[in-house]
Amino acid sequence: MSDMAAARFNMVESQVRPNKVTDKRILGAMLEIPRELFVPEARRSLAYMDEEVPLGTGTERAVRRLIAPMPLARLVQLCAVDDDDLVLDVGCASGYSTAIFSRLAGAVVGLECDVTLAARAAAALEELGADNVDIATGPLETGHAAAAPYDVIMLGGAVPEVPAPLLRQLKEGGRLVAVVSGDGVSHAHLFEKIGGDVAHRALFEAAAPPLPGFERAPRFTFV
Repeated sequence: MSDMAAARFNMVESQVRPNKVTDKRILGAMLEIPRELFVPEARRSLAYMDEEVPLGTGTERAVRRLIAPMPLARLVQLCAVDDDDLVLDVGCASGYSTAIFSRLAGAVVGLECDVTLAARAAAALEELGADNVDIATGPLETGHAAAAPYDVIMLGGAVPEVPAPLLRQLKEGGRLVAVVSGDGVSHAHLFEKIGGDVAHRALFEAAAPPLPGFERAPRFTFV
């Protein structure tokens, strides 16, 4: 077993499996997919650490990082992906989460606002042989209506709130998973469209890097 393969095995066995991740498909995907392929070469020694990994790019609004493996696995599990689902992976960054979804779903659209990261994601996914994936570029907060509606939408980072355009892109019975940041504590939220309405609930504390484009507009204070 190579050093990277051993690190990948240890990541799953010590970080992911002990933390309420029971879906064998997710565990299997994380055991098989080389996370180092989605990390800048200079940081590949960090690929299997229990921490976020800087991707070396960003916009004026946010420096981009990969979510740590454990919270990512729990968010993906919360999506409850079926093998014929269409998934929108919002803020796919360098494509690691999209690669995991490609092993679970019928088709995946990875949406990324940073064209450099989108190009990296497309190249890594092609190298991996993920042929049920498309990478789209554009503002994250408006989603990707061209391929909607989706069975599953996941936001690959923390946001203060989920914009209505994303919720409108859910199918009836669809699920949206996001880390919603609050007053010092962020929680994983599950949104579900039932009877045309969307209900949501917070399920567990979760840490994730912020996604660009979701910042609340500043409020004016009059004195």
